[in-house]
Amino acid sequence: MVTRVRRARVEDAGIVAAVAAETFEMACPPGTKREDIEAFIAAHLSEARFSGYLAGDTHSILLADVDGEIAGYTMLVSGEPADADVAAAVTARPTVELSKCYVRAAFHGQGVARTLMEASVELAGELRAASVWLGVNEHNARAQRFYEKNGFAKVGRKGFYVGEELHDDFVMEKRLPDADEAPVGDTGTR
Repeated sequence: MVTRVRRARVEDAGIVAAVAAETFEMACPPGTKREDIEAFIAAHLSEARFSGYLAGDTHSILLADVDGEIAGYTMLVSGEPADADVAAAVTARPTVELSKCYVRAAFHGQGVARTLMEASVELAGELRAASVWLGVNEHNARAQRFYEKNGFAKVGRKGFYVGEELHDDFVMEKRLPDADEAPVGDTGTR
């Protein structure tokens, strides 16, 4: 089995949306209402939304391909965190959000997530980030362990809505080696 990671292009929006729809529920806490999950997918993980993300200059999506099949994806978002709780918790700037990190269930345990994470952190470095941050549901212990193994530490908390339900997330940050840090509040590009 060979895992290759590549940057997604606008024409990949359909496959990214399909993988997103298949994997999003895995990150939701038990008891999350089906209709809320479906509404979230329709509003935020549609082919049209991914087309927009890929056409812009703030979102970067990486796809993991295993023997010709898309096994997972990550999405990085450049720029200052919009959430005040995140902005206060994440101290290294400039920063990049690891907004999505999902692997299809059939590929769990095969190193795909690790390969995607390594490529995502490398891309964040290429984007001149001093850190990468993410939000992870407080009940998703498996994901938290994975992120901690990959150098992320809990630095705060934030809310995350799925439909009408507010979930509690941990904010985790990974400082990147050899990054030229800007003081908090400096949003200039490098």
